[in-house]
Amino acid sequence: MSVVPEDLTAVSDAWISGLATGTLSGVVDEAAVGGLSKPSYTEFFHALGGVAGADKLDQMQHDLNRTIRDNGISYNVYADASHGPARPWSLDMVPLIIDAAEWEHVSAAVEERARLLNLMMCDVYGEQRLLHEGLLPPALIHADPGYLRPMMGHRPARAVWLHLFAFDLGRSADGRWWVVNHRTQAPSGLGYVLENRLSISRTFPAAFRSLRIQHIASFYKHWLDSVRQLSELGEGARIALLTPCPYNETYFEHVYLARYLGITLVESQDLQVRNQRLYIKTVHGTERVHVLLRRVDDTWLDPLELRPDSQLGVAGLLQAVRAGHVLVANLPGSGWLESPALHGFMPGIAEALLGKPLDLPSVPSWWCGEPPCWASVSSRLHELVIKRGPGLRYDSGPPSVIGSSLSATERQQWAARVARHPEQFTAQETLPLSTLPVWKDGQFERRSLMWRVYACCDADGRYPVLPGGLTRIAGDAGGNVSMQRGGSSVDTWIISAGSIDQTTLLRDRLKAEDVRALRRPVSSRAAENLFWLGRYSARADYTLILLIHALHSLQGRSP
Repeated sequence: MSVVPEDLTAVSDAWISGLATGTLSGVVDEAAVGGLSKPSYTEFFHALGGVAGADKLDQMQHDLNRTIRDNGISYNVYADASHGPARPWSLDMVPLIIDAAEWEHVSAAVEERARLLNLMMCDVYGEQRLLHEGLLPPALIHADPGYLRPMMGHRPARAVWLHLFAFDLGRSADGRWWVVNHRTQAPSGLGYVLENRLSISRTFPAAFRSLRIQHIASFYKHWLDSVRQLSELGEGARIALLTPCPYNETYFEHVYLARYLGITLVESQDLQVRNQRLYIKTVHGTERVHVLLRRVDDTWLDPLELRPDSQLGVAGLLQAVRAGHVLVANLPGSGWLESPALHGFMPGIAEALLGKPLDLPSVPSWWCGEPPCWASVSSRLHELVIKRGPGLRYDSGPPSVIGSSLSATERQQWAARVARHPEQFTAQETLPLSTLPVWKDGQFERRSLMWRVYACCDADGRYPVLPGGLTRIAGDAGGNVSMQRGGSSVDTWIISAGSIDQTTLLRDRLKAEDVRALRRPVSSRAAENLFWLGRYSARADYTLILLIHALHSLQGRSP
């Protein structure tokens, strides 16, 4: 079902009237309530007044796509051979707009859950009360490679294990937001959040101003300031961002964030540990690194104590972390928090550690490793989503499967597979995700969405939440929200109830003193690459000169 409006000032009303005859029942539309356009979306479309027709919308989307290409914003899709190793980042025009009252509830609930996850890390690597009291099954923790025994007994500065959190939220048919995933190892997407905001706010400046959308730059500053304060050196700490390699799916945002935050981008070859301290190898010798923002998953960080075949980590890094001479954010050892099986135990854990239920609940989940749970869900696999791991040793197959999409024979096969190794699987309720209008092929279409919200922890024990986030859109009407499977993204706008934070990390004009103040070290690896780039460029230049002379000689002319 789609609607093609003739006038942008009537887009919202036309969209809603079209939904009245739609076939997607039991699904919340983020742009409407009770069959009428939400005031925020009415104002958004009316702010585009004077621009008419589908042709103009096509042109605006085309201009937005060209901006993405011109800025080199990319996302590596491993399975997409048609675009090579990287494809342009996908961004749709219409943002997800959240009003101030709803944001107040969501941000408070996200802060509460972030505080709970940090308490869980302190407990599992400390006194292990949750295990002793039966609130967490030992098999669920100790069998997960995300639980790192080398970190047992570690006491981080001010008991902060997790410095950055990401939560994937989905809205159900009753209008409530539910937590679908925790992202705690190396949460990705902050660079794309920033680029989405810059692109969309410049495309729709009038709507952005009239709706009084909250700015997001202060969150990045707060995140950087907090890790500095928690480091050994404090305010003078040198910060580096560790990237796996240019072929990583989100490599663009690694580069983008490093430039935006004014920190050094490094790979494992640029670093070494000596005397329990981390150093970067530069053209002037080694220099200390006090904070390492990493985009490498836990088990790859240290080939000495974790995966011996890893070329993405630094030998001795965990030893330097335990000695307190380098702050790795997030600290290694939180992979078990990302397990889908954990969601079923969150209500009891919240009561034990917080003394109250969670304001933002998890999607109902059952770990099949408990016989009563497996007995209760085995007969209703057609209604549930079956998920594996992560990290547990399991047989081959997809990471998750929707039971309703399986035939009777396939369900029997999956039931037998789970019965063989029930501890490796989790059953979750199917969540019919809410939808948002997106402009595709000259018309509006409904696409499912998932909202990723970010929080950080500061040295004072507070958990600021980014007023926005990364909203991902399904690539087709099937509702599978995945960037690796052709999904897209939209900007997320939070309407401000008070004053708008005017913090910015961008300079209007770069000055000579700004360049001098950067003083970023040049790694020896980068210097070597630049040297060989110069050598091969010179060879190409000499070869071209030789070819020109040869061509003139063949034509009987003097060069």
